[in-house]
Amino acid sequence: MKKKKELNSASKLKIIPLGGLEEIGMNITAFEYEDSIVVVDCGLAFPDDDMLGIDLVIPDVTYLANNIDKVKGFVITHGHEDHIGALPYILKGINVPVYATRLTMGLIDHKLEEHGLLKKVKRKVVKFGQSINLGKFRIEFIKTNHSIVDAAALAIYSPAGIVVHTGDFKVDYTPVYGDAIDLQRFAEIGKKGVLALLCDSTNAERPGFTASERTLSKTFHNLFEEHKKSRIIIATFASNVDRVQQIINTAYDFGRKVVVEGRSMVNIIETARNLDCIKIPDNTLIDIDQINKYPDDRMVIITTGSQGESMAALSRMASGNHRKITIKHGDTVIFSSSPIPGNEKAVTNVINDLLQKGADVVFQDTHVSGHACQEEIKLIYTLVQPKYAVPVHGEYKHLMAQAGIAQELGIPKQNIFILKSGDILEMDDESAKVKGHVPTGEIMVDGLGVGDVGNVVLRDRQHLAENGVIIIVLALDKYSGQVAAGPDIISRGFVYVKEADELMDEARSVLTVTVDNCIDNGITDWNKLKTSMRDALGDFIWKRTKRRPMILPIIEEV
Repeated sequence: MKKKKELNSASKLKIIPLGGLEEIGMNITAFEYEDSIVVVDCGLAFPDDDMLGIDLVIPDVTYLANNIDKVKGFVITHGHEDHIGALPYILKGINVPVYATRLTMGLIDHKLEEHGLLKKVKRKVVKFGQSINLGKFRIEFIKTNHSIVDAAALAIYSPAGIVVHTGDFKVDYTPVYGDAIDLQRFAEIGKKGVLALLCDSTNAERPGFTASERTLSKTFHNLFEEHKKSRIIIATFASNVDRVQQIINTAYDFGRKVVVEGRSMVNIIETARNLDCIKIPDNTLIDIDQINKYPDDRMVIITTGSQGESMAALSRMASGNHRKITIKHGDTVIFSSSPIPGNEKAVTNVINDLLQKGADVVFQDTHVSGHACQEEIKLIYTLVQPKYAVPVHGEYKHLMAQAGIAQELGIPKQNIFILKSGDILEMDDESAKVKGHVPTGEIMVDGLGVGDVGNVVLRDRQHLAENGVIIIVLALDKYSGQVAAGPDIISRGFVYVKEADELMDEARSVLTVTVDNCIDNGITDWNKLKTSMRDALGDFIWKRTKRRPMILPIIEEV
């Protein structure tokens, strides 16, 4: 019996973030104990500016694929893209059950249906307070508040101890829909003894409390009162169902009809409506095709595009490219969101376009965050009383800010872990230490291609974008090996050929001399010919222009 106890005590809980640290998005964390792995969330990230042509980025889950027999399921905290967006891509290779609350699962179902996976993936809707058993783990879903309905924290019970994962959360005592965060349950679990707390760090730099979502109700009422005679267009996050609910309530109070525009907005509102997560008064919502049947002072348009996304509905309205809605002088456009870091320029461009078309743009004091500020983070720590602190969800500066809060609350510095994606944090009640690293990274999705665009292809795209391309076409006689035609030059993105005749003529002369020299010296190997042409033209172009376009020689046999 004693021997068995020693064996168990040697097993440690492993916490392995596969994404979501030192960045915003792509949240996914594996929890491993002996032969069991449970994965919390499976999100995507949106491409950086230098990822030319890339649609979205998903995590590298090689570690899960290599340990597929251990993986018991995905457990999802809430329905935002940075927590569920990668699921349809990852589940194609790692088909294990998915567990989530009602609206979260509704949004996941919609994604799986689009990818033809709905009948292939086992799914289970979990209620708050309910637990599920997955291998050596038991997972309990705890009610929290966030900027989307049905957000959950997780209590992860393992033989090594209890880990609490907050998910994205805020403490909202007066939520628009449903109950307030279940602080009592956090306290009860805290009394049992919590091994580690993984807490949302997004607003860890901000002092005080995050305002309740309900405070915006008065803000919207005042804005509608102030702009009684104009058409009102409100841009917000598609997933912020509570925000949309308040806008619809205010529109109804002022006798206005509502149009919902933007594919993601329409999909999420339809899903939320089917699950009774949003209440829309009769005869309030109208189809976009009916928009011209009502005067401007009776219309409200709720739209996507609050982050300046080029293809979103508001951006198309601002640029005059929307098929059914044209911005008019006197329209009031309200941005009910804050720019995500990195999107500020895109948002400013949209605002400028709207102002130039005569719209009145409102973008201050029309948003509250969905993430906890410092005092709420302190509250969770105080209730849970973890032995170890593992800040999650945020850039490095956010993680460090939360580490400072944890230290302020009395958690020893050596018990606070700022992890990097791929780190293996092993812990039990006696010790915790980072031991080893698993492969992680970014898998880029371009159209239907998943992972077929890597760093080499991206470098080529950046090269093409910065310097353009020159294509050399040369035809050789099949029998004699002599030049039958060319070399001809085709230029794209390098210079406008019609205005660079002299440069192009000189470039052809350089190539002709190079090719003749090769043939005179008996060089018939096509690879050597191509290299010679590429080097000669590259040197000439650099000396004349100080540019380095991509040079692609093509040899044909005739």
